[in-house]
Amino acid sequence: MTTIGNSRLDIFPLALGGNTFGWTADETASFEILDAFRAAGGNLIDTADSYSAFAPGNSGGESETILGNWAAARGNRDEVMIATKVGHHPEHPGLAPANVRAAADASLKRLQSDHIDLYYAHSDDPDTPLAETVAAFDDLVRDGKVRYVGLSNFSPARVSEWLEIADTHGFDAPVSLQPHYNLVHRAEYETGYAPIALEHNLGVLPYYSLASGFLTGKYRSQDDFTGRVRERMASRYLTDAGLAVVDALGEIATAHAVEISTVALAWLLTRPGVVAPLASVSGIEQLPALLDATRLTLTDLERDRLTALSNAVGA
Repeated sequence: MTTIGNSRLDIFPLALGGNTFGWTADETASFEILDAFRAAGGNLIDTADSYSAFAPGNSGGESETILGNWAAARGNRDEVMIATKVGHHPEHPGLAPANVRAAADASLKRLQSDHIDLYYAHSDDPDTPLAETVAAFDDLVRDGKVRYVGLSNFSPARVSEWLEIADTHGFDAPVSLQPHYNLVHRAEYETGYAPIALEHNLGVLPYYSLASGFLTGKYRSQDDFTGRVRERMASRYLTDAGLAVVDALGEIATAHAVEISTVALAWLLTRPGVVAPLASVSGIEQLPALLDATRLTLTDLERDRLTALSNAVGA
């Protein structure tokens, strides 16, 4: 187990992403995934109020609804921690104080819960004064609706500004960051966010930790992407340098008798500030490879080899 920043949230060092629930995993499949994750010791599920408004026929909130139904059916709400986000739901866009409060209440209703363990500002809202947003999140903590605050998709400068406002006014400070970070996308986190995370003890839970599936080794040519849901997001990594990283992951995976994705996540767990990568699956058969990352210890040589190869990607 590991602790998220300055919080009292003790979590399994892998967080289950809920973006597939109600999208590529229906409720039955989602329940199977959640049951297996919990049985393996996993206890943090990450979702957002907007998941999955991006899918045809959906309006947002589908993931939270499934998660709430599962926790109610299993009677285990106090055994798991739920992280969700505000700012992108079609009916609750942005971070204006009234919207933050209304969106939190809507999430709580879908989750069938009286509290959110970790509530993220999903992305910055330049149209709302940041001090007003920070105060709104603090109100939710003081009201007991939210236990801790997190930030996702804020620039390093705006993360620092949020922290300064919280310190100046005595507001509840964020305990976590959710940046885009993986073996083929490093510079943004390492140069901008890592120094802030380490200085303020913010727990880092990277998203796109498998580069939209590229770091599973399934995609080695453009033909492999044809017709795939993640084609637009993952095909950008299809370069000689990117494939060299995947080849090295494959060799290391073979040496340890694990999957390629296991090694990619294990590398992330060695990085400064990272407490738990975020990863999602559409079927229960994909879950063991992710869980294995928490038990895999890379040698210094393996870790350094992957780091050197990913340097060449330049992203």
